[in-house]
Amino acid sequence: MTSKTLRRRLHHEDVGGRGNERLESSGYDGLSEPLLANYQDGDQSRSEGHRAEDLWDDEEKKARLHWMFIFSQLITQWAQWLANIVFGSGSLIGRILPLTSGTQNGISEKLFLPSLTPLQEERLRYLQQRLEVPFDGSQVEHQDALKQLWRLAYPGRELPPLKSELWKEMGWQGTDPSTDFRGGGFISLENLIFFAKKYPDSFQRLLHKQDGTRAEWEYPFAVAGINISFMLIQMLDLQSGKPSSSAGIRFLELLEKDEMAFDNLYCVAFRMMDAQWLAKRASYMEFNDVLKSTRAQLERELKLEDVSCVRDLPAYNLLHR
Repeated sequence: MTSKTLRRRLHHEDVGGRGNERLESSGYDGLSEPLLANYQDGDQSRSEGHRAEDLWDDEEKKARLHWMFIFSQLITQWAQWLANIVFGSGSLIGRILPLTSGTQNGISEKLFLPSLTPLQEERLRYLQQRLEVPFDGSQVEHQDALKQLWRLAYPGRELPPLKSELWKEMGWQGTDPSTDFRGGGFISLENLIFFAKKYPDSFQRLLHKQDGTRAEWEYPFAVAGINISFMLIQMLDLQSGKPSSSAGIRFLELLEKDEMAFDNLYCVAFRMMDAQWLAKRASYMEFNDVLKSTRAQLERELKLEDVSCVRDLPAYNLLHR
């Protein structure tokens, strides 16, 4: 009996990052039997003889693959054990060798994480607890924080209601600032307050866009601040248990020397973003591109060997211009 010809087409459609395959037939109503090689009647006895050999080969291949898998697992465990010894924070080599990491296709390369000191663990835990707090406009504490930000931004001006057109002057997108936080969380409001209190002159210059030649369509100050908080959280890999990106590991070193390293780094990033904005002569629609270049520059500065605290970053000087 002669079987009809089947035509196999591969359709690679990127759905969820996976290539999908679809089988189509020509002159055949569905696939009701396996796709086997076609033999002529005279070759049938020869094909049966080959089946026994094929089965034996399959068993041998399975056994070989099994032992290869076990061996690879042992190699992986040995490599991890060795890395913990070599790169551990208490080892001499771990202190001498610089951390290096590359970026491939926009994904930060993960590194082996050195052991954390008790102080690093405590401060990282506290920072991650701050990240878990969403902004809630119904909470009095969060309402008071918004009012505090207004007083710091516009000292001497009358405090507006929590829903007012005046909030747009600060760079909120609507009359109700609580609708702009989204993924930023309460920490993004804390960052703005910290910036206004710690570096008031720099804060005011950015708020009122006093530096350089500004675009006709400027970025909204407050919303830009929320985006910078979110960018830093992603860059430093803070939402994982322990940061394992190059920038995240380096940040943990800064955190050991400065409990408010994240907030100080936020102020540097905000000032750096505005400098990038002016250098690129950007307008509102280019904000995301400016934010990406800001992240890239910040990652480069964090890799500098002589940086042991936020103040050592070259861009830190922007806060005092």
